[in-house]
Amino acid sequence: METAEKTVRKTFSWPIFDETEVEAVADVVRSGKWGNPDCGDLVETFEKEFAAYCGSKYAVSCVNGSVSLRLALIACGVKPGDEVIVPPYTFIATASTVIEANCVPVFVDLDPDTYNISPQAIEAAITPRTKVIIPVHFGGQSCDMDAIMDIAKRHNLRVIEDAAHAHGAEYKGKKLGSIGHVGSFSFQSSKNLTAGEGGIVVTDDDELYAMMNSLRNVGRIEGGQWYDHYNPGCNYRITQMQAVLLSAQLKRLEAQTITRDENGLYLNALLEQIDGITPLKRDLDITLHCYHIYIFKYDQTYFGGLSKIEFVERLAAEGVPCFRGYPHPLYKQPLFQNKNFMCYAIPDEVDYTHVNCPVAERACSDEAVWILQHAMLGTKEDMESFAAAILKVQSEV
Repeated sequence: METAEKTVRKTFSWPIFDETEVEAVADVVRSGKWGNPDCGDLVETFEKEFAAYCGSKYAVSCVNGSVSLRLALIACGVKPGDEVIVPPYTFIATASTVIEANCVPVFVDLDPDTYNISPQAIEAAITPRTKVIIPVHFGGQSCDMDAIMDIAKRHNLRVIEDAAHAHGAEYKGKKLGSIGHVGSFSFQSSKNLTAGEGGIVVTDDDELYAMMNSLRNVGRIEGGQWYDHYNPGCNYRITQMQAVLLSAQLKRLEAQTITRDENGLYLNALLEQIDGITPLKRDLDITLHCYHIYIFKYDQTYFGGLSKIEFVERLAAEGVPCFRGYPHPLYKQPLFQNKNFMCYAIPDEVDYTHVNCPVAERACSDEAVWILQHAMLGTKEDMESFAAAILKVQSEV
């Protein structure tokens, strides 16, 4: 839908870089050392920088944020048929990597105020087969980590934080990813810290680190011979060029996160004044929010019955970088509905056709609207223009 004059007439660029990144990559190209089969040198430098940034003892880089989840699951010792609790409102990799580990994703519903996994729903879903919980800090909003870690401790479970959206965000002053047994991050092109592709895991656990480090480098171990392979790993290494890009981008991350956080708080205050628009609840425990996605809840009854899809189309036509989000929860994907598990050892009795998570269903179909992360690096005036665009759509229905 086109309007006569857009409310938002600014383009928000991503990624943000300058000659620092260009020269860093050029230096690697000129060096002739593009790969790094030893996982040392510039790759190791970045890993140490990122571990320190997160407040973690170790970091292991890999090719993407899906593989990072898979490394974490295998290192946590899961066996075929074990259950892993996940939210249904997240990218497919949170659940498909569970399948790749020969485990069963168990989908549990969300907290309606935050769209993050509900601790109460987690506890209700635990069975003797449960081994791991994967809370997703969706959009950069922290899950209730105190409650989740308490559940894990009482039931002897591992916690893998899916922090693909959460670079730099904090819960009670601790960086997300550093609270569970493992934290998993993505450096895919849309992420708040990016090299186009890439991933990383962080941990304080010596044994988890040693296994993940081995798995990402064809099963080698520290101190072993080059052609000795101890574990069923693959070549999941990143390149030197990715490492220097990430090191340069990491220097920008904290200031960018603070900007996103300030803009998110300001936008919350603006949108709270609009009937039918509700920002997600932000508890005091969230000491820094990185707003990889700014999400608000939409109520069509205040917009003349305009469907969410129509609302998002009109808002985008006003120039707001927005998106409807996921069309349906993960368990409704053909992968799960059709049990297309291929060679993976998923028990025959696993059936997702009757799974129902009402909060996730409403978020997908009717409520959740996303504003994308690069827009959150704008000015206060930009945030005001987003609110003005919503009001304009409302006035025209």
